[in-house]
Amino acid sequence: MMAAALPLLAVLLSCDDFGKKAGKTTGELRWTLDRTAFTKAAEALPDTNDFILTVCDAGGNILYEGPYGESPEVLEVEEGYYTVGVVSVRFSTPAFDRPQYGDEQVVKVPAGGGVTVKLTCTLLNAGIRLKTGEDFLQAFPDGILYVKQADTRLKYQYRETRIAYVKPGEATVQLYNQDAFETLFTRTLEAREILTVSISAPARDDSGKSSIQVQTDTTKIWEDEHFTIGQSDNSPASGDISVGEAQKHIGEEDIWVTGYIVGGDLTSNGNSVKTADIAKNTHLALADRASVTSKSSCLAVELPKGKVRDALNLVDHPDLIGRRVSVKGDIVEKYYGTVGLKSTSDFEIK
Repeated sequence: MMAAALPLLAVLLSCDDFGKKAGKTTGELRWTLDRTAFTKAAEALPDTNDFILTVCDAGGNILYEGPYGESPEVLEVEEGYYTVGVVSVRFSTPAFDRPQYGDEQVVKVPAGGGVTVKLTCTLLNAGIRLKTGEDFLQAFPDGILYVKQADTRLKYQYRETRIAYVKPGEATVQLYNQDAFETLFTRTLEAREILTVSISAPARDDSGKSSIQVQTDTTKIWEDEHFTIGQSDNSPASGDISVGEAQKHIGEEDIWVTGYIVGGDLTSNGNSVKTADIAKNTHLALADRASVTSKSSCLAVELPKGKVRDALNLVDHPDLIGRRVSVKGDIVEKYYGTVGLKSTSDFEIK
Protein backbone atom coordinates (compact mmCIF):
# COMPACT_ATOMS: atom_id res chain seq x y z
CA MET A 1 0.00 0.00 0.00
CA MET A 2 2.89 2.34 0.58
CA ALA A 3 3.43 2.56 -3.15
CA ALA A 4 0.03 4.18 -3.53
CA ALA A 5 1.45 7.45 -2.30
CA LEU A 6 4.22 7.73 -4.83
CA PRO A 7 4.37 11.10 -6.59
CA LEU A 8 3.32 11.42 -10.18
CA LEU A 9 6.39 13.51 -11.19
CA ALA A 10 6.94 17.24 -11.31
CA VAL A 11 4.61 19.89 -12.70
CA LEU A 12 4.95 20.75 -16.35
CA LEU A 13 3.44 23.72 -18.15
CA SER A 14 3.26 24.14 -21.89
CA CYS A 15 2.04 27.38 -23.45
CA ASP A 16 1.69 27.25 -27.22
CA ASP A 17 0.85 30.24 -29.38
CA PHE A 18 -1.67 28.90 -31.91
CA GLY A 19 -0.98 31.72 -34.33
CA LYS A 20 -2.23 35.23 -33.63
CA LYS A 21 -5.21 36.58 -35.51
CA ALA A 22 -5.10 40.30 -36.18
CA GLY A 23 -7.93 42.39 -34.80
CA LYS A 24 -9.29 39.80 -32.41
CA THR A 25 -9.80 40.73 -28.75
CA THR A 26 -10.29 37.16 -27.62
CA GLY A 27 -7.97 34.16 -27.46
CA GLU A 28 -8.24 30.39 -27.13
CA LEU A 29 -7.59 28.39 -23.97
CA ARG A 30 -6.95 24.64 -24.17
CA TRP A 31 -5.72 22.05 -21.71
CA THR A 32 -4.37 18.54 -21.66
CA LEU A 33 -3.61 16.00 -18.95
CA ASP A 34 -0.20 14.37 -19.34
CA ARG A 35 -0.95 10.67 -18.75
CA THR A 36 2.57 9.57 -19.63
CA ALA A 37 3.84 10.86 -16.27
CA PHE A 38 1.75 8.59 -14.07
CA THR A 39 3.84 6.33 -11.86
CA LYS A 40 3.11 2.99 -10.31
CA ALA A 41 0.43 2.95 -7.64
CA ALA A 42 -0.79 0.00 -5.62
CA GLU A 43 -4.19 1.54 -4.96
CA ALA A 44 -6.53 1.98 -7.90
CA LEU A 45 -6.53 5.58 -9.08
CA PRO A 46 -9.61 7.26 -10.52
CA ASP A 47 -9.74 7.27 -14.28
CA THR A 48 -8.14 10.49 -15.51
CA ASN A 49 -11.32 11.31 -17.45
CA ASP A 50 -13.12 11.48 -14.10
CA PHE A 51 -10.64 13.97 -12.64
CA ILE A 52 -12.37 17.21 -11.60
CA LEU A 53 -11.31 20.11 -13.83
CA THR A 54 -11.88 23.76 -12.91
CA VAL A 55 -11.23 26.74 -15.18
CA CYS A 56 -11.54 30.23 -13.65
CA ASP A 57 -10.89 33.77 -14.81
CA ALA A 58 -8.86 36.33 -12.86
CA GLY A 59 -11.97 37.37 -10.92
CA GLY A 60 -12.63 33.84 -9.69
CA ASN A 61 -15.58 33.27 -11.99
CA ILE A 62 -15.86 29.60 -12.95
CA LEU A 63 -15.90 29.02 -16.70
CA TYR A 64 -15.99 25.23 -16.37
CA GLU A 65 -16.13 22.81 -13.46
CA GLY A 66 -16.74 19.12 -13.94
CA PRO A 67 -15.22 15.86 -15.22
CA TYR A 68 -12.10 16.30 -17.31
CA GLY A 69 -13.46 13.84 -19.86
CA GLU A 70 -16.55 15.98 -20.44
CA SER A 71 -14.76 19.35 -20.65
CA PRO A 72 -14.89 21.36 -23.89
CA GLU A 73 -11.99 21.04 -26.30
CA VAL A 74 -11.38 24.80 -26.34
CA LEU A 75 -12.72 27.92 -24.65
CA GLU A 76 -12.76 31.27 -26.41
CA VAL A 77 -11.95 33.81 -23.71
CA GLU A 78 -11.09 37.48 -23.34
CA GLU A 79 -7.43 38.44 -23.10
CA GLY A 80 -6.21 37.99 -19.53
CA TYR A 81 -5.13 35.57 -16.83
CA TYR A 82 -6.84 32.22 -16.19
CA THR A 83 -6.41 29.44 -13.64
CA VAL A 84 -6.72 25.85 -14.81
CA GLY A 85 -6.69 23.18 -12.11
CA VAL A 86 -7.48 19.50 -11.79
CA VAL A 87 -7.81 17.07 -8.86
CA SER A 88 -8.46 13.34 -8.88
CA VAL A 89 -10.94 13.50 -5.97
CA ARG A 90 -12.29 15.99 -3.47
CA PHE A 91 -10.47 15.69 -0.15
CA SER A 92 -11.16 17.47 3.14
CA THR A 93 -10.81 15.10 6.13
CA PRO A 94 -8.60 12.09 7.04
CA ALA A 95 -9.62 9.02 5.04
CA PHE A 96 -8.39 5.67 3.77
CA ASP A 97 -8.09 4.94 0.04
CA ARG A 98 -8.21 8.64 -0.74
CA PRO A 99 -4.96 9.80 -2.34
CA GLN A 100 -5.54 13.13 -4.04
CA TYR A 101 -3.57 13.93 -7.17
CA GLY A 102 -3.71 17.29 -8.88
CA ASP A 103 -2.11 20.28 -10.53
CA GLU A 104 -2.97 23.95 -11.01
CA GLN A 105 -1.54 26.49 -13.43
CA VAL A 106 -2.09 30.21 -14.03
CA VAL A 107 -1.60 31.38 -17.62
CA LYS A 108 -2.11 34.51 -19.67
CA VAL A 109 -4.17 34.21 -22.84
CA PRO A 110 -3.20 36.86 -25.44
CA ALA A 111 -5.70 38.59 -27.70
CA GLY A 112 -5.83 36.83 -31.04
CA GLY A 113 -3.68 33.93 -29.82
CA GLY A 114 -3.96 30.79 -27.76
CA VAL A 115 -2.48 28.86 -24.87
CA THR A 116 -2.39 25.15 -24.10
CA VAL A 117 -1.96 24.21 -20.45
CA LYS A 118 -0.33 20.84 -19.79
CA LEU A 119 -1.35 19.48 -16.39
CA THR A 120 0.91 16.89 -14.80
CA CYS A 121 -0.42 15.73 -11.44
CA THR A 122 1.42 15.08 -8.19
CA LEU A 123 0.17 13.76 -4.87
CA LEU A 124 -1.34 16.71 -3.01
CA ASN A 125 -2.06 15.12 0.36
CA ALA A 126 0.12 13.22 2.85
CA GLY A 127 -0.34 10.01 4.80
CA ILE A 128 0.28 8.04 7.97
CA ARG A 129 0.67 4.28 8.24
CA LEU A 130 0.71 2.70 11.71
CA LYS A 131 2.30 -0.60 12.71
CA THR A 132 1.34 -1.95 16.13
CA GLY A 133 3.52 -4.57 17.83
CA GLU A 134 2.15 -7.61 19.64
CA ASP A 135 3.25 -6.18 22.97
CA PHE A 136 1.13 -3.12 22.30
CA LEU A 137 -1.90 -5.25 21.47
CA GLN A 138 -1.44 -7.19 24.71
CA ALA A 139 -1.01 -4.03 26.79
CA PHE A 140 -4.06 -2.27 25.29
CA PRO A 141 -6.37 -4.99 23.98
CA ASP A 142 -9.41 -2.72 24.19
CA GLY A 143 -7.66 0.42 23.03
CA ILE A 144 -8.47 2.20 19.76
CA LEU A 145 -6.04 4.23 17.69
CA TYR A 146 -7.16 7.37 15.87
CA VAL A 147 -5.56 9.68 13.33
CA LYS A 148 -6.76 13.18 14.14
CA GLN A 149 -6.54 16.35 12.11
CA ALA A 150 -8.34 19.54 13.14
CA ASP A 151 -11.64 18.36 14.65
CA THR A 152 -11.92 15.09 12.73
CA ARG A 153 -10.77 11.63 13.87
CA LEU A 154 -10.27 8.54 11.71
CA LYS A 155 -10.34 5.18 13.49
CA TYR A 156 -7.23 3.13 12.73
CA GLN A 157 -7.73 -0.56 13.57
CA TYR A 158 -4.77 -2.45 15.04
CA ARG A 159 -4.58 -4.77 12.03
CA GLU A 160 -5.08 -1.99 9.47
CA THR A 161 -2.47 -1.90 6.69
CA ARG A 162 -3.76 0.96 4.58
CA ILE A 163 -2.47 4.52 4.56
CA ALA A 164 -4.54 7.12 6.36
CA TYR A 165 -4.45 10.14 4.06
CA VAL A 166 -4.43 13.61 5.61
CA LYS A 167 -3.99 17.18 4.45
CA PRO A 168 -0.45 18.57 4.57
CA GLY A 169 0.17 20.09 7.98
CA GLU A 170 -0.14 18.84 11.56
CA ALA A 171 -1.63 15.40 12.18
CA THR A 172 -1.98 13.65 15.53
CA VAL A 173 -2.21 9.98 16.52
CA GLN A 174 -4.25 9.30 19.65
CA LEU A 175 -5.01 6.24 21.75
CA TYR A 176 -8.49 5.90 23.20
CA ASN A 177 -8.31 3.66 26.26
CA GLN A 178 -10.39 3.44 29.45
CA ASP A 179 -12.76 6.20 28.31
CA ALA A 180 -10.00 8.73 27.67
CA PHE A 181 -7.92 9.99 24.74
CA GLU A 182 -4.13 10.06 25.01
CA THR A 183 -2.05 11.85 22.38
CA LEU A 184 0.83 9.63 21.32
CA PHE A 185 2.48 12.06 18.93
CA THR A 186 1.92 14.96 16.56
CA ARG A 187 3.81 15.41 13.32
CA THR A 188 3.88 18.03 10.57
CA LEU A 189 3.62 16.40 7.16
CA GLU A 190 4.32 17.78 3.72
CA ALA A 191 2.52 16.90 0.51
CA ARG A 192 3.71 13.53 -0.82
CA GLU A 193 5.15 12.56 2.58
CA ILE A 194 4.11 9.23 4.04
CA LEU A 195 5.00 8.70 7.69
CA THR A 196 5.33 5.08 8.82
CA VAL A 197 5.11 4.69 12.61
CA SER A 198 5.76 1.59 14.73
CA ILE A 199 4.04 1.65 18.12
CA SER A 200 4.96 -0.76 20.90
CA ALA A 201 4.61 -1.16 24.67
CA PRO A 202 7.52 -3.44 25.64
CA ALA A 203 7.71 -2.81 29.39
CA ARG A 204 5.79 -1.71 32.46
CA ASP A 205 6.81 1.06 34.80
CA ASP A 206 6.87 0.93 38.63
CA SER A 207 3.11 1.44 38.79
CA GLY A 208 2.50 -1.53 36.52
CA LYS A 209 1.43 0.57 33.56
CA SER A 210 2.78 -0.14 30.10
CA SER A 211 5.14 2.39 28.58
CA ILE A 212 4.42 3.31 24.98
CA GLN A 213 7.28 3.69 22.54
CA VAL A 214 6.98 5.32 19.15
CA GLN A 215 9.49 4.83 16.35
CA THR A 216 9.03 6.79 13.16
CA ASP A 217 10.36 6.26 9.69
CA THR A 218 10.33 9.73 8.16
CA THR A 219 11.58 8.66 4.76
CA LYS A 220 9.69 10.45 2.03
CA ILE A 221 8.51 8.26 -0.80
CA TRP A 222 9.78 9.32 -4.19
CA GLU A 223 9.45 7.19 -7.30
CA ASP A 224 10.54 7.95 -10.86
CA GLU A 225 9.35 4.76 -12.55
CA HIS A 226 7.01 5.57 -15.44
CA PHE A 227 4.06 3.39 -16.33
CA THR A 228 0.44 3.60 -17.36
CA ILE A 229 -2.04 3.35 -14.49
CA GLY A 230 -2.62 -0.29 -13.51
CA GLN A 231 -0.22 -1.64 -16.13
CA SER A 232 -0.21 -5.33 -16.95
CA ASP A 233 0.89 -7.38 -19.94
CA ASN A 234 -2.32 -7.63 -21.95
CA SER A 235 -5.12 -5.63 -20.45
CA PRO A 236 -6.95 -2.67 -22.02
CA ALA A 237 -7.64 -1.32 -18.54
CA SER A 238 -3.96 -0.93 -17.83
CA GLY A 239 -1.53 -0.90 -20.73
CA ASP A 240 -3.55 1.61 -22.74
CA ILE A 241 -2.60 5.03 -24.05
CA SER A 242 -4.76 8.06 -24.69
CA VAL A 243 -5.80 9.39 -28.08
CA GLY A 244 -3.44 12.32 -27.61
CA GLU A 245 -0.53 9.96 -27.04
CA ALA A 246 -1.20 7.95 -30.20
CA GLN A 247 0.88 10.38 -32.29
CA LYS A 248 3.95 9.22 -30.35
CA HIS A 249 3.30 5.55 -31.21
CA ILE A 250 2.86 5.70 -35.00
CA GLY A 251 4.09 2.46 -36.55
CA GLU A 252 3.58 0.40 -33.40
CA GLU A 253 1.35 -2.67 -33.45
CA ASP A 254 -1.12 -4.23 -31.02
CA ILE A 255 -1.49 -1.03 -29.00
CA TRP A 256 -4.45 -0.44 -26.67
CA VAL A 257 -5.95 3.05 -26.94
CA THR A 258 -8.71 4.34 -24.68
CA GLY A 259 -11.03 7.26 -25.39
CA TYR A 260 -14.59 8.40 -25.99
CA ILE A 261 -16.53 7.44 -29.10
CA VAL A 262 -17.53 10.82 -30.54
CA GLY A 263 -18.89 9.94 -34.00
CA GLY A 264 -18.01 8.65 -37.44
CA ASP A 265 -18.46 9.20 -41.21
CA LEU A 266 -15.13 11.02 -41.33
CA THR A 267 -15.32 11.83 -45.06
CA SER A 268 -18.73 13.51 -45.03
CA ASN A 269 -18.46 16.45 -42.64
CA GLY A 270 -15.30 18.42 -43.48
CA ASN A 271 -12.97 18.68 -40.49
CA SER A 272 -15.77 17.91 -38.05
CA VAL A 273 -16.86 14.51 -36.83
CA LYS A 274 -20.40 13.52 -37.72
CA THR A 275 -22.17 12.82 -34.44
CA ALA A 276 -25.58 11.54 -35.54
CA ASP A 277 -27.22 9.56 -38.36
CA ILE A 278 -24.02 7.63 -39.06
CA ALA A 279 -24.15 5.88 -42.43
CA LYS A 280 -20.88 3.91 -42.50
CA ASN A 281 -20.17 0.95 -40.26
CA THR A 282 -16.48 0.63 -41.21
CA HIS A 283 -14.94 3.09 -38.76
CA LEU A 284 -15.52 5.45 -35.83
CA ALA A 285 -13.82 8.47 -34.26
CA LEU A 286 -12.24 8.27 -30.81
CA ALA A 287 -11.23 11.30 -28.68
CA ASP A 288 -9.87 12.04 -25.23
CA ARG A 289 -13.00 13.97 -24.27
CA ALA A 290 -16.62 13.35 -25.18
CA SER A 291 -17.05 16.97 -26.25
CA VAL A 292 -14.45 16.84 -29.04
CA THR A 293 -15.79 17.25 -32.60
CA SER A 294 -12.66 18.30 -34.53
CA LYS A 295 -11.40 15.43 -36.70
CA SER A 296 -7.78 16.51 -36.19
CA SER A 297 -8.16 15.85 -32.45
CA CYS A 298 -9.54 12.36 -33.00
CA LEU A 299 -8.21 8.90 -33.72
CA ALA A 300 -9.90 7.22 -36.70
CA VAL A 301 -10.53 3.60 -35.71
CA GLU A 302 -11.00 0.92 -38.36
CA LEU A 303 -13.77 -1.59 -37.67
CA PRO A 304 -12.90 -4.79 -39.57
CA LYS A 305 -15.60 -7.34 -40.33
CA GLY A 306 -16.34 -9.61 -37.42
CA LYS A 307 -16.80 -9.14 -33.71
CA VAL A 308 -15.28 -5.63 -33.59
CA ARG A 309 -17.58 -4.21 -36.28
CA ASP A 310 -20.59 -6.09 -34.96
CA ALA A 311 -20.11 -4.62 -31.49
CA LEU A 312 -18.86 -1.10 -32.19
CA ASN A 313 -20.32 0.17 -35.48
CA LEU A 314 -22.44 3.28 -35.00
CA VAL A 315 -25.00 2.37 -37.65
CA ASP A 316 -26.34 -0.45 -35.45
CA HIS A 317 -25.27 1.07 -32.12
CA PRO A 318 -25.75 4.87 -32.20
CA ASP A 319 -26.11 4.74 -28.40
CA LEU A 320 -22.34 4.13 -28.17
CA ILE A 321 -21.61 7.78 -28.95
CA GLY A 322 -20.29 9.29 -25.73
CA ARG A 323 -19.20 5.91 -24.31
CA ARG A 324 -15.61 5.16 -23.34
CA VAL A 325 -13.94 2.24 -25.06
CA SER A 326 -10.52 0.62 -25.31
CA VAL A 327 -9.50 -0.69 -28.73
CA LYS A 328 -6.45 -2.70 -29.77
CA GLY A 329 -4.74 -2.34 -33.12
CA ASP A 330 -1.91 -0.86 -35.18
CA ILE A 331 -1.34 2.90 -35.10
CA VAL A 332 -0.85 4.53 -38.51
CA GLU A 333 0.02 8.09 -39.46
CA LYS A 334 -3.00 8.70 -41.70
CA TYR A 335 -6.45 7.16 -41.82
CA TYR A 336 -9.36 9.30 -42.99
CA GLY A 337 -7.13 12.38 -42.76
CA THR A 338 -5.97 11.92 -39.18
CA VAL A 339 -3.94 9.54 -37.03
CA GLY A 340 -5.58 6.12 -37.17
CA LEU A 341 -5.87 2.70 -35.59
CA LYS A 342 -6.09 -0.08 -38.16
CA SER A 343 -6.41 -3.87 -37.98
CA THR A 344 -8.47 -3.44 -34.82
CA SER A 345 -8.49 -6.85 -33.18
CA ASP A 346 -10.04 -6.39 -29.76
CA PHE A 347 -12.06 -3.96 -27.66
CA GLU A 348 -13.55 -3.32 -24.26
CA ILE A 349 -16.52 -1.02 -23.66
CA LYS A 350 -16.20 0.82 -20.35
